[in-house]
Amino acid sequence: MYGKKSFGTVLRGLRQRGRLTMEELAEASGVSVRAIGDMERGRSLVPQRRTVVALAEGLGLADDEREALLATARAARPTRAVAVAGTVVPPRSVGDFTGRAPELALLRAAAERVRADGGATVWVVSGPPGCGKTTLALKAAADLAEGFPDGCFVVDLHGVDGPVDTGEALLKLLKALGVSDRRLAQEDPQGRAGLLRALLGDRRCLVVLDNARDERQVRELLPAGGRSLVLVTSRRPLTGLEDVGRLPLTEMTQEEAVGLLRRILGAERADAEAAAVARVAELCGRLPLALRVAGNWLTVRSGWTVEHLVRRLADEERRLGALAAGDVRVEAAFELSYRQLTGQAARMLRLLSLVPGPDMTAAYGAALTATDAFEAEDVMEELVEAGLLQATFAGRYQLHDLLRLFGRARLPRDEEPGEREAAEDRLRAWLLETAVVAGRWYQPEYGAPPPSWQGLVPLESAEEARTWLQNEAPSWLAALRGAHRRGEDAQLLRTTRAMEWFVNLWVHWGHWPEVFRLGVVSAAALDDHDMRAFHHNMLSWSLSCESRYREAVEQAAEGLRFARRAGNVPQQASALTLAAWARSALGEVREAADTSLAAIGLYEETDDREGWLGAMFTHGTSLRLLGRAEEAVILHQRVVDFLDAPDCPVSGHLAAMNRANATRALGRSYAELRRWREAADHYRDALTLSGRLGMPHIEGSTFVYLGEALIELGETDEARSCLRQAVALGEAVDGKDLKTARRLLATLPAA
Repeated sequence: MYGKKSFGTVLRGLRQRGRLTMEELAEASGVSVRAIGDMERGRSLVPQRRTVVALAEGLGLADDEREALLATARAARPTRAVAVAGTVVPPRSVGDFTGRAPELALLRAAAERVRADGGATVWVVSGPPGCGKTTLALKAAADLAEGFPDGCFVVDLHGVDGPVDTGEALLKLLKALGVSDRRLAQEDPQGRAGLLRALLGDRRCLVVLDNARDERQVRELLPAGGRSLVLVTSRRPLTGLEDVGRLPLTEMTQEEAVGLLRRILGAERADAEAAAVARVAELCGRLPLALRVAGNWLTVRSGWTVEHLVRRLADEERRLGALAAGDVRVEAAFELSYRQLTGQAARMLRLLSLVPGPDMTAAYGAALTATDAFEAEDVMEELVEAGLLQATFAGRYQLHDLLRLFGRARLPRDEEPGEREAAEDRLRAWLLETAVVAGRWYQPEYGAPPPSWQGLVPLESAEEARTWLQNEAPSWLAALRGAHRRGEDAQLLRTTRAMEWFVNLWVHWGHWPEVFRLGVVSAAALDDHDMRAFHHNMLSWSLSCESRYREAVEQAAEGLRFARRAGNVPQQASALTLAAWARSALGEVREAADTSLAAIGLYEETDDREGWLGAMFTHGTSLRLLGRAEEAVILHQRVVDFLDAPDCPVSGHLAAMNRANATRALGRSYAELRRWREAADHYRDALTLSGRLGMPHIEGSTFVYLGEALIELGETDEARSCLRQAVALGEAVDGKDLKTARRLLATLPAA
């Protein structure tokens, strides 16, 4: 109807035809006088549909004229994607894109909310080098482009290799959006930023700002609202930006990583060596860039087996060098970020590569750099901001496996000779000393650390000590191995000795046999018979916890031999008790009863009540297994009465643990006598006691025993609940107890 006239010309003609001033049209339509004037003079953007509809109503247009005006507005908008900074638009999505379904779904939902005027218009996709941020953003843009009819634009800001000036990026975007050079010349930088915000606010565009260096580079390129969607990718989380959605990206899942390799290699070749493909995914740290390089190697060298590549990547010192294909090098991607770090942060990255565990706290950084925890945390946060260290949850950090190798490779190049060894010594000494202090919380002769102790982590309660020992177990165990390799026997023995009573809280850790076997070796190296007796005994205990009872008997015999050489009566009694425990499990119940009774006599001889309690428990168990449950009840009740006495010499954690064990043992003895109600009552008491201590292995078995008693009492609903709670504790419970719980559940009628 209006031919090829501009929107402004058509609007002015309709207003004049209706004999309306700008003020009158503004009042009738709700559109400001200034906006109407700018539209008519061609100094502003073509308005959104709702603005055109409001103008049509103010002008009193008929339906056909209103549609014609809307058509003129649509025709004036750029509707095709425009190339910016040399990129191909519409965005090219990688043909073998794999995985990232949750992330794509999140961005799809964000786009839908934006189109409905109800969501954040800017999303920051951040993560370490090589994690696939750009690939994800381009895939999302390709998938979502149809929903943004006013254009799809991609700008590479080159944040880590010669950042593009914000003003330059601003000009290119404005030109792509159809703003004339004449108009651009009329605006200063601030005016151009405002113009871009207005354009993105009025139109429905999708913009990818790829590879942003920092907040300052992108702040002026972002809309304040509207129905455009802007995706910003950066190695940094850009925490200084407000009112933006955030999508932190890390490595792929193992399933996704294997899927990507299958798509690159082809299903037939990948499936022929499925185990090797899975291993390549692991060795690449499931990092998309590394996976793609590895996959490209195999496609180019079709004569290679996947297993051949596995062997090349298995060498940690050569792995990063092997992950290079043509001009694509994983190490180079890391290098770009590394160069931008301050000297302190670069050194921290190098030293953090020495941490033996899967994650760490700021205390590790402090120990490695000989600083305090607050200073180390500040430097580690710089690494987080640079995308080279991942903050996992409150107070913990992770270094990707390939970044760990990168940092380690930089040590000989960028550190003074001997600094690596000195840093490793500092870390090992801190880990082992802290383990000693934490473990001693549970030793009656120690308890809380002395006031003079100044550590990098708070250990002000037994619970804090337990949490530290469990959370940092991979690292202090690695430090223990390091002490063994270096012949630091005295420090190793101080650490293992400190675990004497803590072990009861974490029975099924799985590494106690190794811990105490290392102790056996160090004690032998020092020719210390007392320590040899102690560690053989603790090794016997740990082997029994893993149902390796015959080995446990043999180690207890060694413990007894060295205890006798040392004249150490409590350790002789301990060896007898541990041998009795293992023998009862092997069905040698008569020998177990005799041996545990002998242990009780030795403990009473030396007035060692801590050890006496364990021997009494073991002897009572032997009596029950011999069919002498009445005697077992008397013995276990004697233990409870001893612990309840006001002048009891045993207190704290040790007393609570023995009370829980004795109470549960009473329940088992009553069950043997088929006095089910008394058995159930004692099991409930034992559950309360073990729950307070946080001893899931005791809780789990007690839930099973209580379930059995309740079944006998006909109380199946409560029995089912108990058995389910035992199963829910999972690996914290002994495997035999779990099997029993599942078997009993299967016999119960459906709830």
